Amino acid sequence: MSDYDKYVSPLSERYASREMQYIFSPDKKFRTWRRLWIALAETERELGLPVTEEQIEELKAHAEDVNYDVARAREKEVRHDVMSHVYAYGVQCPAAKGIIHLGATSCYVGDNTDIIIMTEALKLVRVKLLNVLAKLAEFAEEYKDMPTGLYPLSACPADDGRKAGHPVDDGIEAGFG
Repeated sequence: MSDYDKYVSPLSERYASREMQYIFSPDKKFRTWRRLWIALAETERELGLPVTEEQIEELKAHAEDVNYDVARAREKEVRHDVMSHVYAYGVQCPAAKGIIHLGATSCYVGDNTDIIIMTEALKLVRVKLLNVLAKLAEFAEEYKDMPTGLYPLSACPADDGRKAGHPVDDGIEAGFG
């Protein structure tokens, strides 16, 4: 695929931070699927299903190195993203192949991954929003005593976009033409 034969959104290309782009990336999605399959296997082992510690260790050893080529090729055959990644993970983890996704539906990884991704995205938005509010509070505190004018915004003779007490660099106080 080239950069020109797939959908691109200005929301991600132009407006999203690097951190937010990663949160919604294929890497994050498929690595989260693998973490969920590991958690599923660990829980199944605790419940007494025939899942060995060696199988779990093998899954952990390949949790981060998603083999996209194998998954893409398989998806062309089966037309199912989850089962394609189950197959690809199984190629990397032959001893654990039979326990990946054991007893789960596709919604197990799909829905839980969506919840994880949305939670991480909202946490990032919260941090960025708190940073903006802190800067705004700092700005407001610094310029709280500066007069801003007596005219309505649309009729202000010195209105060149400077509002909220921005200092005027031409010597004219904001709003007093």
